[in-house]
Amino acid sequence: MFNYICGVIRNFSGYVYAIGGRPDHVHILASTPVSMSLSDFVRTIKANSSKWIKTIHKQYAAFSWQEGYGAFSVSETNTKAVIQYIKNQKLHHQTKSAQEEFIQILERSGLLANGVANDTK
Repeated sequence: MFNYICGVIRNFSGYVYAIGGRPDHVHILASTPVSMSLSDFVRTIKANSSKWIKTIHKQYAAFSWQEGYGAFSVSETNTKAVIQYIKNQKLHHQTKSAQEEFIQILERSGLLANGVANDTK
């Protein structure tokens, strides 16, 4: 799946710095194509990879991505740390689930307080 997603991103002139994850989620550090919005970029990745995986084996016939996604910008100075983080997903998620981690990221970003989304408008 990761190699296929990398191909999708390259086909749309994006660049993949790192990709990895666990059975229930994927992390991608990539530059988005200048001609494509972030939402179109993610939708393209999800649509193409979903169609592809369904052709691999009948056990994947019902495969679908979750409805939403999380996207965060990364400064150039933090790129190496994020790449290492993505590479160490198996070890990292031995102590914290993806859901717990996502909530912590949202709280640190000021987008969630006490389990409630903040209005960012």
